[in-house]
Amino acid sequence: MPFEKELAELEERRRHALEMGGKEKVARQHERGRLTARERIARLLDPDTFMEMGMFNHSDMPGMEDKTPADSKIGGYGEIDGRPVAILANDFTVFSATSSRVAGFKEGQIRHDAERKGFPVVYLGEAGGARMPDIMGARGLASFGGKSVDGFAQSCSRERVSPMVMAVMGNCYGMPTWMACLADFVVQVKGAAMAVSGPRVLELALSQKISDEELGGWKVHAEITGMVDAVAEDEEDCFRIIRRYLSYMPSHRDELPPDAEVPPGSGDKMDKILDLLPEKRNRAYDMNRLLRCIVDEDSLFPLKPLFGRNTITALARVQGKVVGLVANQPIHGGGAMDTDGLDKTISFFCLCDSFNIPVVFFHDIPGFLVGREAERKRVAARVINHMQAMSLLTVPRISVIVRKTYGMAYWNMGGTGCGTDFLVAWPTAEMSFVDPEIAVNVVYGGKNIDRGPDDEEYQALVRKMVEDASPFGAAGVHLIHDVIDPRETRAYIARALDICRRSKTRGISQHKLAAWPTKF
Repeated sequence: MPFEKELAELEERRRHALEMGGKEKVARQHERGRLTARERIARLLDPDTFMEMGMFNHSDMPGMEDKTPADSKIGGYGEIDGRPVAILANDFTVFSATSSRVAGFKEGQIRHDAERKGFPVVYLGEAGGARMPDIMGARGLASFGGKSVDGFAQSCSRERVSPMVMAVMGNCYGMPTWMACLADFVVQVKGAAMAVSGPRVLELALSQKISDEELGGWKVHAEITGMVDAVAEDEEDCFRIIRRYLSYMPSHRDELPPDAEVPPGSGDKMDKILDLLPEKRNRAYDMNRLLRCIVDEDSLFPLKPLFGRNTITALARVQGKVVGLVANQPIHGGGAMDTDGLDKTISFFCLCDSFNIPVVFFHDIPGFLVGREAERKRVAARVINHMQAMSLLTVPRISVIVRKTYGMAYWNMGGTGCGTDFLVAWPTAEMSFVDPEIAVNVVYGGKNIDRGPDDEEYQALVRKMVEDASPFGAAGVHLIHDVIDPRETRAYIARALDICRRSKTRGISQHKLAAWPTKF
């Protein structure tokens, strides 16, 4: 056969690349209970759809060619549920997947080419930081930025053209952490960690002794920093979460999110929805139960559920159409939004505006969590940042006032004058500047009333304030669009979404938030 020598060399180079860091390194990865980069790609993508780019890459450092198959980063194109995606995976068996010039160039090119093609990007992270000695010294450091005028700046910035997913699947330091900060959706596997620098560097540089888990484990990022949107029990659960998230996303910003079949049982509980709302106006309840009643069966997909827990942000479907939900959660702090909740919602606005997802608000908010600690966290600035982000939203917006909505928080939840397409209330709603009981104490504070449950005059004043807060006052002068029967909420939202789909824009956003940072 002609060219046998050349073909044999090709086959040998392929074999070497597919072996990654070698049998011992692969075995060590498995001993840690983790898959290799190539195994992860195979498990996530549809079978036999992976097309690799850069298999024969290697380090540009002399003498390192054979030691760095694919230069520790594996990437290319494939399909998830029949839809094209670009995929990048850190190969921890090759120098702990540390970053180098060649690998960085490959990652950047695949990511940017995917956006030009209109494909989502999935990044499977497990890596150390920058590779040494590759980027040591003046030439090493400067060359890592590339030779183009703004190549490095482009690799560390992003305008949302196509969805980007990042999975923290092992210890992620350096480059995968930067990718998580750019991604729209981050899922972290329990037992994995993410930080700017690893414990070894911190001990050498700062004499700090800390474990990977303490530094950047899942509890740190799911509960404290808000850097991750979902937590996976293991790698298979991680792949399941990624697939589910992408099922809500368009492939790129110039198309609507994909519709889905309406599951059996959707909406069947609407007649009983008022059973979930306490008759006592100050009693807490779980807003998630109301949301599950309204949206399609099993479609509620919370984002950052353990961070800013007084605020719910979630993807869902109503009559098969994707929506983004922003709701107050009364079982946490009475639903008062804190600075974490404000940051979380801003991030969610960016996601929805970038990918044409209508936003539906559900009010039950007594205001913002204020006080000394809140002021030190710049609550006022967060409130106005939130309003600024909402003013740039150009996706359809629907706002439903379930119960209380007081003060500035009313507008932060899409109240009157905030560009909301459909603004309605349940008859259970209370709309006012502050809670009626606080209002009585402020307005009548000089009167000789004991403000207790047995003081008839006080209770009469509270009742009067509650009556004045009825939504019919605003509805009567067209400051809200309607007061609806709570049992009609699902049907109302579905009809509103249909009207927006038939509008001139079809619900496609102007993407004014596409470059807004999402990691606060």
